[in-house]
Amino acid sequence: MALPTPFPAPRDIDPRLLRAFTAVAGELHFTRAAARLHVAQQALSRDIRRLEGELGAELFVRTTRQVTLSADGERLLPYARRVLAAHEELTEAFRASPRPLLVDLNSPGLAQESVLARARELVPDHELMARYESGLTGAVREILAGRLDASFGRYGGLDPALRARLGVRFMRYERMAVILPEDHPLAALPEVPLGSLAGERIYAGAGNDRTPEWTDLALRLFAGRGIEVAPPAPLAVGREEFRRIMAKHRHPVLAVVGFPPMPDCVLRPLVDPVPLSPVSLVWRKGVRHPGLDALRTATVEVGTREGWRTRPADSWLPPDEPGLPPA
Repeated sequence: MALPTPFPAPRDIDPRLLRAFTAVAGELHFTRAAARLHVAQQALSRDIRRLEGELGAELFVRTTRQVTLSADGERLLPYARRVLAAHEELTEAFRASPRPLLVDLNSPGLAQESVLARARELVPDHELMARYESGLTGAVREILAGRLDASFGRYGGLDPALRARLGVRFMRYERMAVILPEDHPLAALPEVPLGSLAGERIYAGAGNDRTPEWTDLALRLFAGRGIEVAPPAPLAVGREEFRRIMAKHRHPVLAVVGFPPMPDCVLRPLVDPVPLSPVSLVWRKGVRHPGLDALRTATVEVGTREGWRTRPADSWLPPDEPGLPPA
């Protein structure tokens, strides 16, 4: 009895060829197998010959009266069935409801939570899950690695090589503010003129590799105004850690007007001029998901409804900032 020959290492085999093979193996009749697959018999025969050529083996013994599996065909059959089962499982997984869309909101309590809430209303049958990565540059690394789907932040502050791989939709001009210790001399003011911070060191995320776009915004804002960016400090996660670090270092913190209240501190908007942080939705180019479509729609819808997309008078923005709508 002839032993089955070893298959040579084939190229990637088209699942269609394996489907043709298993159909003929099941029917042991080319005409019936072609009818089962809804293809012409000539096309089926051509696929079998192509598969035999790629494997370098004869898979069927053909006579004028019958078709039987060869020894190599018998050996291939269980592998082919497992491959096709896995292929069908993969197809079904993506034919079903899409996976959850992972949306980074940067920090709890910010305005983008209302955008996510509206997007959820637009696609109630899909899951949009919030994440909090604290910094757009850090979030974009996760997006490009496939561990996040979307985030919000200052698109123009990203490295151009990162921007080239992202889609962007502008959401809002966000007014900037400063967080001060309650006993700071400027804490009694309802608004803090930017010039009154001359001589101060303001913490703006220096040293945090997740937030260089924010530190860059601070450097541009403070340039020529006698304000310094505070040196790196331990990253405070949570209200109590923020309280402890603020009490220890006492550096005012650059923030936005919607930043959640912090213990033993006050939040004061900056004026003269009104500095703005441009915030956009970003995602990896090529991603398709109903939740992402809803998020893009909600970004414009909520931003327009709330007046976020209108630039206030007497405002400051970094010059030549990419990703902003036309003036």
